[in-house]
Amino acid sequence: MIREVLRMGDPTLLEVAKPVESFGTPELLELVSDMRDTMADLDGAGLAAPQIGVSLRVVIFAVSGNPRYPDAEEVPETVLVNPEIEFVGDEKEDGWEGCLSVPGLRGLVPRFRRLRYRGFDQFGKRIDRTVEGFHARVVQHECDHLDGFLYPMRMPDMSKLGFTEVLFPGMEDSDE
Repeated sequence: MIREVLRMGDPTLLEVAKPVESFGTPELLELVSDMRDTMADLDGAGLAAPQIGVSLRVVIFAVSGNPRYPDAEEVPETVLVNPEIEFVGDEKEDGWEGCLSVPGLRGLVPRFRRLRYRGFDQFGKRIDRTVEGFHARVVQHECDHLDGFLYPMRMPDMSKLGFTEVLFPGMEDSDE
């Protein structure tokens, strides 16, 4: 089921989400299904449970031929529950980000280039990956939602925030 995505300004987006305590439950599987449907409907690269009003530490992400990210490398579809992130090295890079909760805008955000993420899928199977580039950016963006951060809060230069159609004429409205 496609769910409504909360927008910046909703206090739920500023909360620290609670850990998932049980895997494979009908409620968790329904949440993941709804997140997948919502993300696909909006051509998102990722979605966090708090964005649809559920304060649990669950994110999903996937990039494969996304019209809003034509130059991005593929990112395998992943359901990540109770994630932990460890940055690998100090190298950061700037990249343009959008967000389904901040529709119509893009901002230039510095993120760590490489990281290791660990957690579980919706069934409790362990996930442990070391990634870089766009994949690492998507993970950081989505996991930020679990701690009450939206990408503009990570921007050191607010002059690099603007409307997508002004910054990138001809690009589809672009979010996460």
